[in-house]
Amino acid sequence: MKSTQKRAVTLVNDDGDKNIEDTLAVEAPLEIIIGYGTVNHRQRKTIAVTMRTPDNDFELALGFLYTEGVIFRKKDVKTVRFMDDNRVLVDLDKTVNVDLENLNRHFYTTSSCGVCGKASLAAISKAVCFISEKGVPTIFKEILFQMPQKLLAVQQFFIETGGVHASFLFDTEGGILKIFEDVGRHNALDKLIGWAFQQDILPLKDKVLVVSGRASFELVQKAAMAGIPIVVAVGAPSSLAVDLAEEHGMTLIGFFKKDKFNVYAGIERVS
Repeated sequence: MKSTQKRAVTLVNDDGDKNIEDTLAVEAPLEIIIGYGTVNHRQRKTIAVTMRTPDNDFELALGFLYTEGVIFRKKDVKTVRFMDDNRVLVDLDKTVNVDLENLNRHFYTTSSCGVCGKASLAAISKAVCFISEKGVPTIFKEILFQMPQKLLAVQQFFIETGGVHASFLFDTEGGILKIFEDVGRHNALDKLIGWAFQQDILPLKDKVLVVSGRASFELVQKAAMAGIPIVVAVGAPSSLAVDLAEEHGMTLIGFFKKDKFNVYAGIERVS
């Protein structure tokens, strides 16, 4: 399935109307299904349907399962495959203990928010895998100031459609390691974490995450699950996102621009 779609639109301006062609980011549902159980008692269960941009669906499914606490190690996953264009089956190893009571909260997530469909805040306030080491790593503010220009240069999908979010993984020298884009900001981050899971490089304890929108509780939680110590958001953080960053020793930066930013938690990492 393609990630973009051409549509005929009418451009209206002071000079009159004109028929043109526009490129849209595709938004389509993805059903994430797990296969689990012993060799003689394998079962399948749908655990989520999320609205996403069709691309890097395996990474999205793995990142979602990791940040939901279903899988923790690369060996927890036997295979990942498509059942059709909009369904991904993740076959778990027989040794993985699946918490059926926790997974019974089937939920639907929109492209704009992955938390809204969940039964309650308590359902997502799970234990975070990693607590960041205080003051490690550090990053120079001059390097941070150079990042916004780098973001614009690599957001090809955004340049084409103007309708997607992005998650960027940087090192502390300002080098871009990976970028994923999606109509959903939580999907973009799940794709990034799923990629890191595939590469078997979690936790990302010496890396910097930059997100294109605001810093929600869910994005900070996902970053904490992946062991990312520094989270930078182009937009504003929520109060709960700041609380979570403080609780887990993370650095949280908001209103990120080429000449200024706000540090809401973990100022000791900004040198």
